[in-house]
This record gives sequence, C-alpha cells and structure tokens, in this order.
Amino acid sequence: MRSRALIALGLLLAAAGASARSTACTEAAVEACYTGFQPAGAQGRLRYYASQPPGAGPSAALIAVHGHPRDANKTFDAALRAVRQAGAMERTLVVAPVFQVAADDARKCQTAGVPAAQDGDLLWTCGSWIEGAAARGSTLTSFAALDALVAELHRQWPGLRTITIAGFSAGAQMVQHAIGFAADPPMGGPAVRYVVSDPGTWLYFDPVRPQPVKDGQAVDWSQCSGGADGVGGCGFRLQTPTDAAACPSLTRWKYGTDALPAALGRSAAQARARYAAADIHYLQGALDSSDASGTFYKILDKSCAAQAQGPYRLQRGQAYAWYDRTLLAPGKRRSVTVVPGCAHDVACVFPSAAARTALLGP
Repeated sequence: MRSRALIALGLLLAAAGASARSTACTEAAVEACYTGFQPAGAQGRLRYYASQPPGAGPSAALIAVHGHPRDANKTFDAALRAVRQAGAMERTLVVAPVFQVAADDARKCQTAGVPAAQDGDLLWTCGSWIEGAAARGSTLTSFAALDALVAELHRQWPGLRTITIAGFSAGAQMVQHAIGFAADPPMGGPAVRYVVSDPGTWLYFDPVRPQPVKDGQAVDWSQCSGGADGVGGCGFRLQTPTDAAACPSLTRWKYGTDALPAALGRSAAQARARYAAADIHYLQGALDSSDASGTFYKILDKSCAAQAQGPYRLQRGQAYAWYDRTLLAPGKRRSVTVVPGCAHDVACVFPSAAARTALLGP
C-alpha cells in the first residue's frame, strides 16, 4: 500500500515538474528549456531551447536562429513574444538552436545567460557556423545541422505540419545561404518555410547587382534614402558593378556562388533552383537604414562585395528582394515586410504586429 502511494506521489511530482517546465518555457529561455540531440553521423550534440516538451500537441514550429553574439536566449524570447501576442502559444512550438563555440574562441561571440559549450557539444568558430562550415572534428556542416534539427522536431513533435526557420542578423545571413543547400523535408513531414530578417549581406546567384534608378536615371544610393521603404522612391536596374574587376570577392562565396565549398554538396545551379522553389519571406527593420545608433553599423560588412549590395541593411534587403522578383523567382513576387520603428533589434522586429504574417503564416 505504502509502495503504491509512493509511486503515485512520484508520478504526481513528475507531472507537476513537467507542467512547471512547460509554463516556464513559454515565458523565457531558462535552463529547463535547454536540451539537445546528436544528429545522425555527427560526433556531438546540437543544443537548442524549446518552449514545449516533446509530444503531438503543436501543429507549427518557429525555429529562431541567433545572431553573431549567439544570443539564442534573446532570440528565443523575441520569438516567444511574437507567438504569444498572436495567441498561438498552444499550437506553436518555439525553438532556438545554439551553434556552440569552444570557450577559448567564444570571447567575441558570447551572450550572458546562454550556457557555455559542454563536453560532447558540436563546436564551430564565431564565424564558421554562419557560412555553413563543418563543426570542429566533424563532417556535419551548420546547414546540415539545421536540416537535422528539422528532422528531429518532426520526430519529437509528430503533429507538426509547418516549420518556419527565421534568422535575424547573422542568423538571417546563415539561413539565407542555407536555403539553396537545404535537404528535402522528411517524407510525409511538415512543410518548411523561411524568414530572412536584417542580414548584413546576401547570397547572389548572378554577377549582376541591383543599382538604384530615379526618374529613369542611374543615381547614387545617397539619393535613395528615406521613405517608408528605405529607398526613397528609387527603383532598380541590374548591372555588373563598375568596379567588379577590382573586387574579386564580388561573386565568390559568401557573396556569390563562385568557389562554393565542396562540403555543401550542391552545385550553384542546383542551389539556385532550390532557392527559387522555396517558401521565403523577407523582413527588415525600417530604421536599419543608416549609421545611426541602434543599427550596429560599426559591425556591418563594408567590404567591396558587401558595398555592391547597398549601403545599409534595409537598402540591401530591398535590392535583393527586387533581384529575387526579377531573376530568381518572378512568379513568387517575394517582397520585404518593413517593420516601423525598429532598427537592428530582434526584440523589436520579431514581436511586432507587422512581422506576424511572415513569422507565423497567414
């Protein structure tokens, strides 16, 4: 009798603990939400935050990919707020992966509150995970790790019908580059969609770049500032930048598809076709369009290849969306959702009402 009572008490306490964990993980990124798995064939574990314990409950998942500081906790919290404000907490699983970096390398890309790398974790460098490189001592690239995470969510949460992968800043750069090299979704599994938000630079599949035009004449970007869209009424036309010969990196990986890393396992033509076919949404902060405070302009890529894409993140995003609509996937008419009042801040962009359709679907 006493034994049965103890078992019942244990089950009750376990249920209470699971309930407390579930509640805590829908509020913020806490230790109880931090978990991980070992991708097939990998020599380590990929860690992530998750808002719900495994089960058949949620029908949608939002994977939020952190920026260069690996601020997965802040990114997870921003995605939680977006889902909560949409009234979609029960049906939406929120996940934020952590691309871990060894302690001796992590000083320039760490955020308070995010657990440090543990023994057995997959490890990258501060910049290698952004470009799709393989983890240290492994053949698993960061792009393949993202594919493995999609498969893991499908396995652990079998009720999922849609998975949205949304990256912000360096996370957006990683996601935008990964789309063309993504694996096929699990057979019979959820549809996968992508949100690219405020990346520093973009992957182009052609040597041409959008150049600003006003009143039918080519103009400098300085004449295309302002306005709700950040381009001041300017249009675009495609042309090879005049200084292309002096900028050999213009068409090389990570700005273009020349010299693609063999580890990515796909040709430029294959990657282009995959990108054109994908379900992609572009999201930008309206104030991420200058060198003002809050834009983190100091850390924006200003190389010749980056400057050929535009002067600031919003302008680069508008130019890329136009290039996409013109050359990559004209039938899809992909556009940029511009979030009023936000500069380069995931905590402002993701929870905004303007971002809701991009992040959660119509």
